[in-house]
Amino acid sequence: MQAQILRLLKALQQRNGLGMLFISHDLAVVAQIADRVAVMRQGMLLETGTRDQVFLSPRHPYTKSLLGAVPTLTTDRSQPLATLAAASDGAPGSLVEEAPGHWVRCILHV
Repeated sequence: MQAQILRLLKALQQRNGLGMLFISHDLAVVAQIADRVAVMRQGMLLETGTRDQVFLSPRHPYTKSLLGAVPTLTTDRSQPLATLAAASDGAPGSLVEEAPGHWVRCILHV
């Protein structure tokens, strides 16, 4: 059912030239449907970029831990999955453009 709905949304988007804001905790769905991805934690934007930038070259520690906690077909089932990064001890800094269109919130250590 989920796959059918995603195909329908994608078809409607392409046929009508629509943009779509899709909010999900399901990274597999995000990877399938998104052109651009924004990673947020507690209402704060931590990283944003193209799907490939965020999924293949994550820069923020939280994004890295989030992606590391998702099992894949190549995941070693004898090992525990990664856990999510703890909240930073530092203050949130500003967004910095790490690569064209790939923005990451820096952490200020005071």
